[in-house]
Amino acid sequence: MELYLDTADIEAIKRLAPILPIKGVTTNPSIVAKSGQSLFTLLSALHNLLGADKLLFAQVLSSDAPNMIKEAEQLRKVVPNIVTKIPVNAEGLKAIRALTQQGIPTLGTAVYGAGQGLLGALAGAKYIAPYVNRIDAQGGNSKDTVQELQKLLALHCPQTMVLAASFRTPRQALDCLLAGCQSITLPVDVAELFISDPAVDAAIVKFEQDWRRAFGSLTY
Repeated sequence: MELYLDTADIEAIKRLAPILPIKGVTTNPSIVAKSGQSLFTLLSALHNLLGADKLLFAQVLSSDAPNMIKEAEQLRKVVPNIVTKIPVNAEGLKAIRALTQQGIPTLGTAVYGAGQGLLGALAGAKYIAPYVNRIDAQGGNSKDTVQELQKLLALHCPQTMVLAASFRTPRQALDCLLAGCQSITLPVDVAELFISDPAVDAAIVKFEQDWRRAFGSLTY
């Protein structure tokens, strides 16, 4: 299983990387815009922080295939092992196919349906990212969509992985993992919910209180 953080917050990454077994970081245009840094400056900083053994994802801005391809090539010059995120639409499918032929790994993003995701995989994308919470917000059933997509890829494109994205709750992430997803990317706030629970803190305080009453100090 591959776990990613969906953020460009360097301080948050520094805080969580020693705790979570993250494989790398995913970004998108909204995340980059929120950082207030230029894309290439930000990617260089993230790459230096993560190291060469972690993956970094960045998304193209162009809407036509030729310029998507040019952007992907530019991104590779900044971070040689970067995975380029390409929207799975008509132009994006052209770009994914061309980049795959060049040996440039891609992630098919902005996926709202299992059939759409399968097309991205057939074009050669290494990862396919269904937008879990956004599917639910539009009245769909993200759990069913992810299960269908996972089954389609297992049957027809086993070389492609679902990288589920767009989470609001830990439950959504767990449902994706139970559906067989081999990779997910979590926003910082959702990742922190997995490791921060008031009930856990209360239990630890109770253990400490009981120990102090019996032995006077927290020593063996």
